[in-house]
Amino acid sequence: MIQIRNLKKTFGSLTVLNDVNIDIKRGEVISIIGPSGTGKSTFLRCLNLLEEPTSGSIIIDGEELLSDQKVDAPRLRRKMGMVFQSFNLFDHLSVLENVCIGPIKLLGKSKIEAAQRGLKLLKMVGMKEKARSMPAELSGGQKQRAAIARCLSMNPEIILFDEPTSALDPTMVSEVLSVIRALAKQGMTMVIVTHEMSFARNVSTRVLYMDQGVIYEQGTPEEIFDNPQRERTRVFVNRIRDFHYVVQSEDYDLYALEAEFQQFCNKYFLSEQTVQHAVTLAEEMLQHIPLGHGDVHLYYRYSEKNGTLDMEILMPTSTGPVIEKMPPEVKAKIYSFCTTVEEYEDVDVRDGVHVNRICLELHNTQLK
Repeated sequence: MIQIRNLKKTFGSLTVLNDVNIDIKRGEVISIIGPSGTGKSTFLRCLNLLEEPTSGSIIIDGEELLSDQKVDAPRLRRKMGMVFQSFNLFDHLSVLENVCIGPIKLLGKSKIEAAQRGLKLLKMVGMKEKARSMPAELSGGQKQRAAIARCLSMNPEIILFDEPTSALDPTMVSEVLSVIRALAKQGMTMVIVTHEMSFARNVSTRVLYMDQGVIYEQGTPEEIFDNPQRERTRVFVNRIRDFHYVVQSEDYDLYALEAEFQQFCNKYFLSEQTVQHAVTLAEEMLQHIPLGHGDVHLYYRYSEKNGTLDMEILMPTSTGPVIEKMPPEVKAKIYSFCTTVEEYEDVDVRDGVHVNRICLELHNTQLK
């Protein structure tokens, strides 16, 4: 239905989209996830020319939207409806008038015909009883459902949703998501920028993870949420929070390490027991690592999604294996804190150097 090739968007020296390529098939529901500021909303706005792409190609039903001067761009744009996060209703018009104005002004529908269709759409989104109300009388969720009905009144072939629930109170999010789910069941082609991970997983046929202006990874919801192949995707979908501490000599400050890790735990509401066990584990490990051969990097990674805390130590390969040389009582203490303990030689992707890597996963029950 839509082919995007080498799409690029810059604002001055800032590159927001960089070589985006994707095909959108009829009937697909595509969710776009990723950190804020990575070009997700700009991508939608480029699709319907609310932002003019710097370069690239957008082909809709075989017609080039950007470079072909003979193409009727407004006609192609009418195939795409857009629902914004800020509703954008006309405050001086009733809900029904907001829904009818597009068909009357742009499609040449009569007021009666537009009203009949508008009432059907309002009923579909659960808003028929509010048809005569003014936008100021509506809740945020009701405004967004009215905006969806207004979008549908133009008979779009594809709907672009730009974070449709981000301006809503949590109690109003579900009513808007229910409407979008109903549209998905009807086979409507949709592209949805969203931060609602469970919704993206349940409603989508495909999920795109965007980062730094590119489609970093894409796949089925199961592939992206259960088995992401790339590190940034894994960190994002599991909501992994990192703590990093560098030990530069054998005279490192254990109390500074403990204080900084305490702040990290407080920020994410981890328990005091977690702090004690994690710091004890680090102290035991660092006592048996030959220090002074180069920086030793200590990482704690807390997954908000899974409620797990992992510890990772990267050290120069010149130190050799560590765990197998530890006294039996120290090994027993480490294993009492951890579900898994692994050590192996690896390459640090940050700078390409060879390292010894120790990975430990603390017992889940110790986080609470």
